Amino acid sequence: MSGRGRAIASPAIFRTAWRGVVRGVMYPAMLPVLATFLLPIALAAVTIVLFLGLFNMMRGGSPNTSQRLMRLRVLLQFVAIVIAMLAIWVMGRS
Repeated sequence: MSGRGRAIASPAIFRTAWRGVVRGVMYPAMLPVLATFLLPIALAAVTIVLFLGLFNMMRGGSPNTSQRLMRLRVLLQFVAIVIAMLAIWVMGRS
């Protein structure tokens, strides 16, 4: 007999938590964490890496370091945009 069609049993606490996320119960609790904690940290990280890259360029530093900092900045910008969009989405759901 194959396992098709059978649900995998999970503990009740996980099922309850998942239902809360699906029904929107957990969204308002996520907003303060996203908006007041994660987003400012992500923006500060982008700013720091940007300034490190500028200082490296002004002092005539290694092109390899500049390239690494630029790649890190792009990655951090992506993370900051994802966090911002997630915060906007949560605000719209609550």
